[in-house]
Amino acid sequence: MSATPVVEIDGLCSGFTTRGVRSIIHQDLSLSIARGEFLSIVGGSGSGKTVLLRQMLGLETPLRGSVTVLGEPAGELGRAGGASRVGMLFQHGALFSAFTVLENIAFPLRELGTLPRALVTDAALVKLQMVGLDPTAAHKMPADLSGGMVKRVALARALIMDPPLLLLDEPTAGLDPDASDAFCHLLRSLHQELRLSVVMVTHDLDTIFELSSRIAVVADKHVIVDAPPREAIRFEHPFVREFFLGERGYRAMEVLHAQDL
Repeated sequence: MSATPVVEIDGLCSGFTTRGVRSIIHQDLSLSIARGEFLSIVGGSGSGKTVLLRQMLGLETPLRGSVTVLGEPAGELGRAGGASRVGMLFQHGALFSAFTVLENIAFPLRELGTLPRALVTDAALVKLQMVGLDPTAAHKMPADLSGGMVKRVALARALIMDPPLLLLDEPTAGLDPDASDAFCHLLRSLHQELRLSVVMVTHDLDTIFELSSRIAVVADKHVIVDAPPREAIRFEHPFVREFFLGERGYRAMEVLHAQDL
């Protein structure tokens, strides 16, 4: 992996103001994400995990500190096509309900307005097959799709511009165990085959242990530990102990141990 981080967050302070009262979500938060790794961000409700993704997308401006993505300030990603270098998979897919599957996948590329329609269609079909869907699904509407298919179509759309960085917000939320396992397998394969850098926010322990090369735990308004899974879960903190070492964590760790045998 390159020594140059794909994401560099330094001294981040973020928050919001409601009725004149400012609430601070992050305070002096720093995080460096290396190229090619699969980083999971975990934290309790209200810890600002999704806010961090929005900061990386340049959708929110920090109160203080800096967020650099692929060598550019995150706030400038929308300029000169920079946003196309970051793919985003939203928690519920966020597909356009009035568009077909193919139109949803092609949308970012079509919006550029620089490529022939036939080429855009061909690229969308390639991504459709890349995420394991048959070309016959191309003309279906989102309402006709299963939860797993919605996730795959949304992933294909996130990858249509061939971004080097992929952000995932609760990628397996709402999926049954079999569909979740299949989607994790797909994500792992694409991460390796496309040499993607991936940042994932999730609370699902099975997904975390299945995919993560590193875990960053957000608590007390900053990253309290940033380490490989086996090191992260040993960090002494009430949230870490409750989240990773409870009954759910014990079951997930059994699976991780079985993979090592």
